[in-house]
Amino acid sequence: MADDMGLGKTVQALTLLLSEAESKRSAGLPTMVVAPTSVVQNWEQEVKRFAPSLKVMSLRTTTRAERVQRLAKIKDYDLVLTSYALLRLDNEVLVKERFHYLILDEAQAIKNPNSQTAKAARSMKARHRLTLTGTPLENNLLELWSQFEFLMPGFFGSRARFVRRYGAFQRDGNTRQSLEQLRTRLRPFLLRRLKSEVDQELPPVTEITLRCTLGARQRKLYEQIRTTYRAKVLGTADDSGVERASLGVLEALLRLRQAACHPGLLPFEEAQKVTDSAKTQMFLSTLQQLLEEGRRVLVFSQWTSMLRLLRTELDDQGITYAYMDGSVRDRGEVIARFQSPDGPPVFLISLKAGGVGLNLTAADTVIIHDPWWNPAAEQQASDRAHRIGQTKPVMVLRMVAEDTVEDLILALQERKRALVRSAIEVDGTGIKDLSRDDLEAIFGVAGDADANTIEATVVP
Repeated sequence: MADDMGLGKTVQALTLLLSEAESKRSAGLPTMVVAPTSVVQNWEQEVKRFAPSLKVMSLRTTTRAERVQRLAKIKDYDLVLTSYALLRLDNEVLVKERFHYLILDEAQAIKNPNSQTAKAARSMKARHRLTLTGTPLENNLLELWSQFEFLMPGFFGSRARFVRRYGAFQRDGNTRQSLEQLRTRLRPFLLRRLKSEVDQELPPVTEITLRCTLGARQRKLYEQIRTTYRAKVLGTADDSGVERASLGVLEALLRLRQAACHPGLLPFEEAQKVTDSAKTQMFLSTLQQLLEEGRRVLVFSQWTSMLRLLRTELDDQGITYAYMDGSVRDRGEVIARFQSPDGPPVFLISLKAGGVGLNLTAADTVIIHDPWWNPAAEQQASDRAHRIGQTKPVMVLRMVAEDTVEDLILALQERKRALVRSAIEVDGTGIKDLSRDDLEAIFGVAGDADANTIEATVVP
């Protein structure tokens, strides 16, 4: 089930399970739902609301010893809820059980067929298998193969055969015909409806890109980092080949992204001397205006270190907020606090902890503080507010530092959107296919003589 985010995939799945229970088709076998840790509690709440007759075992807050003890009584339950992390940890016990339905929520979690999560999911025994995801395809077609290898092993043949048949779309010139063949094979097994097709009453969403210009000190720091890594990466490429330089490219891109957001994110002594952040200034002025308009705002960042910097700024200005990252234990309480009518106006969330499966319709504004390579991850985040239950128009603000690597990220996002729409394969970030000219383009031309380089002295 690949319905758009916010169209009620959880409720539809629960309706199916209620029907199965009432008709006795489950024959005494429980159903297991596997979801991201942050989403398991949402399942608990939805079951209470829509399917209270189902007897539920949730493994979310138990120790391993407690889980083993509870799983010994698994047949006394209709529904077992667990996380992907616990699926891996408890796999030795779970593979001995047989389930009526095995449901993977946010099934993009198994997009890498070689991951321990995907292997654990494939090892489970169940009469029926179902995946739920609003983003069945994020980067490449192999993600589809991995999900269908879980659903119907062997449906697409071996991984190598799938890549040979569908991975050459761009090269063999038969794109349209091959895509139609793939869609024909998928059609009986994939249900996808968009918000525009299903819920005409859903308020509109407006997406706006806000741009800031780095100040002189931050720009000088950025250029120093760019010049330093440019020399390192191109030197490695010249000496050992572009492929050997790929790790250096990844590190360079990370440091450039951090420099574009806030110098305080960088682990260099030189960077700690620069306290100016154009994006933080833009964020604070934008947020102040939004709050004056009575808006409630979700703020997403990939880095908890960036969120900590924003928390300090909000504390200094006396702005109340909710906060969630992967370390927060009672996420349900935090979410309920924000969702309440008198809750805080701002919710700071790490992209990985809160980007999927949460209902945050109390917000009418989403700020993507730092753009991410994968547009599907950003879409998942913005759809926490723009979903069924939302009554106000939603505004999504993406914050970008001009003339930095963030421009490259936006260009790659658009390329990925086009490729996903046409289901043409790309290889992740494409780094292994870069040429030396591509590296030159990433790092730009050499800076002026004043840029110099930065000493890579890590702050202890």
